[in-house]
Amino acid sequence: MFHMRDFWRRVAFACGALVLLTPRLSAQSVEPATLTTPSGVLSGTLQLPVGGGAPYPLVLIIAGSGPTDRNGNTVGLSTGPEMYRLLADSLAAQGIASLRYDKRGVGASASAMGPERTLRFETAATDAVDWVSQIRKDRRFSSIVILGHSEGSLLGMLAAGTAKADGYISVAGVARRADHVLHDQLAQQLPPALLAQTDSVFASLVRGDTVSNTPAALAALFRPSVQPYLISWFRYSGVTEIAKLTMPVLIVQGTHDLQAPTSEADLLASALPRAKVARIVGMNHVLKFTPASMAEQQRFYLDPTVPLVGEMVAAVTAFVQGVQLRR
Repeated sequence: MFHMRDFWRRVAFACGALVLLTPRLSAQSVEPATLTTPSGVLSGTLQLPVGGGAPYPLVLIIAGSGPTDRNGNTVGLSTGPEMYRLLADSLAAQGIASLRYDKRGVGASASAMGPERTLRFETAATDAVDWVSQIRKDRRFSSIVILGHSEGSLLGMLAAGTAKADGYISVAGVARRADHVLHDQLAQQLPPALLAQTDSVFASLVRGDTVSNTPAALAALFRPSVQPYLISWFRYSGVTEIAKLTMPVLIVQGTHDLQAPTSEADLLASALPRAKVARIVGMNHVLKFTPASMAEQQRFYLDPTVPLVGEMVAAVTAFVQGVQLRR
């Protein structure tokens, strides 16, 4: 039997998703949240500042790629850094509400995923738009800022424009099309002949054509049921979508990020020169202060006791509060 957990793992190449944790706030500050969609219910967590003061600004957190749940943990692993939970806690301490959710096929939203062949990249962006529409009806919230991490950055760009969010934050986002990013990653692993075959498949998918004869070694990546999703994903790039945004934008990038290098943030900033940029020295893809090498970074991806980088939290907080003052 096919499990969506396997699907998300297989399409996780391009952008990575990651996470963090802090001590949890009181139970009164956390509420369950659900979004009803035509194919099922999405489940999330609404976190509120303690001590009153509504209406609050709210940040909608969109997770990165892979089978990453609302807290930033990889489904199936016994531990995780819980980055999104930590971010929610940090925002609540500064008077900012947040909503984070399990995407389709993951965690408590697993049942909302239909057959793999029907999945499209735009579906996840539409989910974020619908969350914003639902939040807008709640008078406890004033401004809404969408924050997308890793692959969630591109999804957040699509959603922010459609939903007319008050602000948008890209964290560890990728500027180029996913097929280009995948090529770079696969080039480090495949022999030249197999890489050339792979590039040929990518070219067909970019044109919108499915491919029946794909390299056997990459059958999981190019299986027929996932090709329509890849076609839909390859239509978009961060540099194109961020340039369309009219609301305030913040680009956050760590200098020790090995999954979304600083060159991607530079491209995003060039596409939207008015965007604010927070370049966090020493921060890696999971938003923690780490050594530069992957070998030394590995433990940070699974250690929930390491806090997120304070400079990153401060940059996000200041941006959200600034958006709030504009309203």
